Amino acid sequence: MHQLIFATNNINKVTEIRHVLGDQIEILSLAEAGIWVDIAEPFDTLEKNAVEKATVIYTMKAVSCFAEDTGLEVTALKGAPGVHSARYAGEERSFEKNIDKLLFELKDANNRTARFRTVICLVEDGQPRLFEGACEGTITTQRLGHSGFGYDAVFIPNGASRTFAEMNLDEKNSYSHRQKATAQLIRHLKKSGRMDNGK
Repeated sequence: MHQLIFATNNINKVTEIRHVLGDQIEILSLAEAGIWVDIAEPFDTLEKNAVEKATVIYTMKAVSCFAEDTGLEVTALKGAPGVHSARYAGEERSFEKNIDKLLFELKDANNRTARFRTVICLVEDGQPRLFEGACEGTITTQRLGHSGFGYDAVFIPNGASRTFAEMNLDEKNSYSHRQKATAQLIRHLKKSGRMDNGK
């Protein structure tokens, strides 16, 4: 089976992408690949941060790898928190505090539309390729559900009546921004022969 390093140690993201890929390709987190590095996300776009993370690992190991960056873009906040979603309430990356800040910022908002957007960067042979997925939805007025991670407890995707945190992984992936970006990655891997086209 082909292996591919996922430039993250966020086990929630690893779990979601493994769930989409199934047994088609083996995904290794940074720790599982024996890589102990904290990669900075210094840029102002998801695309640049994804490229940075994947390129750092490719430069270190000279093997194919991918990275992703995801942001929650809220209409009433002019696209915030966006690329700063993980650190919206501070550098400690507390999503409890991030959600508290988000709900406070939207307390008087009539327009609660938002979208999750994921950008995946795959680096093969030194060349970065980008794949993007988005999920439109709305922000609730309170936390609902206990599954998922990040802002899942306050985001209802369009076409659903429950938050991501109230769904199981199969349900979430039927709407998910990360699943959509991963599906594009899968199509590329199949075309390049790194995955079996029959699966």
